[in-house]
Amino acid sequence: MGEVYNLGGHKEKANIEIVKNILRGLGKSESPITYVTDRKGHDRRYAIDPSKAMAELGWAPTTMFKDGIKLTIQWYKDHMDWMEECTSEKYMKYYEEMYGNR
Repeated sequence: MGEVYNLGGHKEKANIEIVKNILRGLGKSESPITYVTDRKGHDRRYAIDPSKAMAELGWAPTTMFKDGIKLTIQWYKDHMDWMEECTSEKYMKYYEEMYGNR
């Protein structure tokens, strides 16, 4: 079967910092942010260890987070048709039929 590689930049950021960056990039306020009480540890961070990709593929990060998040937000803004398609009811039904029993 295939391999799984985690890609990250060896720089930890709190999830809230990332969420606030995304909201700023979208020109939105922070008012939609809500905190959950049942997963406090997950509000802090999700750590990504890219060492396997670096060792096996020779991969290394080339974009700083502050630049990459802006590029990512802009990509989604530029591809709203893709977003609408992959979040549509039709796609969700297809996804469930294809992957629901895995």
